[in-house]
Amino acid sequence: MNVNLRSKGFWAAFILLCVVPASGLRAQAGAAAGPVKIAVMNVRNAIVATAEGKQAQAELQSKFAPRQNDLQNIQKQMDDIQRKLNEGARTLSQDEQAKLQRDGELLSHRLQRGTDDLNEELQAAQGEIVDGIGRKMLEVLDRYSRENGYTVVLDTSAQGSPVVYGSSTSDITQEIVRLYDQAYPMKGGAAPAAAAPATPKPSSPAPAPAKKPTQ
Repeated sequence: MNVNLRSKGFWAAFILLCVVPASGLRAQAGAAAGPVKIAVMNVRNAIVATAEGKQAQAELQSKFAPRQNDLQNIQKQMDDIQRKLNEGARTLSQDEQAKLQRDGELLSHRLQRGTDDLNEELQAAQGEIVDGIGRKMLEVLDRYSRENGYTVVLDTSAQGSPVVYGSSTSDITQEIVRLYDQAYPMKGGAAPAAAAPATPKPSSPAPAPAKKPTQ
């Protein structure tokens, strides 16, 4: 499942941290003789790479896996009905075909409702995780930037990001993750490894919303 990083509260705070210094960039450049120091950071990757983010991922997968499995079972039942209809196109009676079609429609409605409900709950749960980690990460980033003289930090994962190229030496993502884990260590040691998701392997570390049913 993909982590939803569109939490309004977190991104509003992040924009204030990164954009407000940039708005005063011209004035600072005119007042100071030294060059402006800029860094880049992938906030999406940073959040899910923290020990806290990994643990939250595992907990989400554990919590929602049973419902994902239920939805997959409904899809399998629908596929089985479609197979019977295809194979029995010439042998099934009209009543039998009608019954199978009704059963398929009922399952389709169940799958659609279940998918919508699951996705809604997932997005809400992911939003809470992002807000919780993101707000604390802002504090870590703010302290790090001030201590290291960075005037602006640009988020390379943000939609419409102006960053076309950033040198690896200016990327502070891993350093912020390291400092975050130091500031907010997980109780009982390292975060558990995430269990394999019930749905096909996702492209990012958090559980992906259930797929919409096929018609």
